[in-house]
Amino acid sequence: MCIANSYELLHALKRLELLKEERHPLWWPNALTFEVVPGAILTQQTKWQKVEKSLENLKEADLLSLNALANADIKQLQTLVKPSGFYNTKAKRLQQLCRNIINDFGDFETFQKEVTREWLLGQKGIGEETADSILCYACGKEVMVVDSYTQRLLNALGYAFESYGEIQEWLVSGIVENLPHVYELYQEELPLSTIYSRFHGKIVAYAKVHIRGRSVYIEELCR
Repeated sequence: MCIANSYELLHALKRLELLKEERHPLWWPNALTFEVVPGAILTQQTKWQKVEKSLENLKEADLLSLNALANADIKQLQTLVKPSGFYNTKAKRLQQLCRNIINDFGDFETFQKEVTREWLLGQKGIGEETADSILCYACGKEVMVVDSYTQRLLNALGYAFESYGEIQEWLVSGIVENLPHVYELYQEELPLSTIYSRFHGKIVAYAKVHIRGRSVYIEELCR
């Protein structure tokens, strides 16, 4: 294997300068705002470009807030998020999630501070990747997101994992065990939440260029 641990993967990805400087420091657009929550729901099984259209629709309708979504007309909501696909289901689940956040936390700021992974996984339509995306990008928690790009890239590098949790553990352990080297790589002591978010962002950016159909090209990582 040309990549022995996740620090080496991060180093190889960072060398390629994949992330654009104009993006948010945490990579996800408008990170640490409520907008991440609907974005994480809407991006399930669809491309981000379609999600951006749905978010723009919500913004234009003045519905891109916790309370507005919780109280929106469901038919209108379904129409606005239609570009993201599965719009009937996504609209209902997004609205119910917003209502549950209000019922259990009161407001988004309290949700950011107090929400747990277990609470998110208990919500209908939220799996591990969506839960971790919300924790990392909406709440700024020290959570490494795993997606299908990550799994396919690691498989191409010769790794075989049986679960989401195993992949996440491999990614986190290599960073934590080499944290001084990570700080040296970035030339500053970044918070783990920032490191994990940008690591995930680099994986996605690499995958969008080097994963085509069933083929995964890893030559640039192994130089």
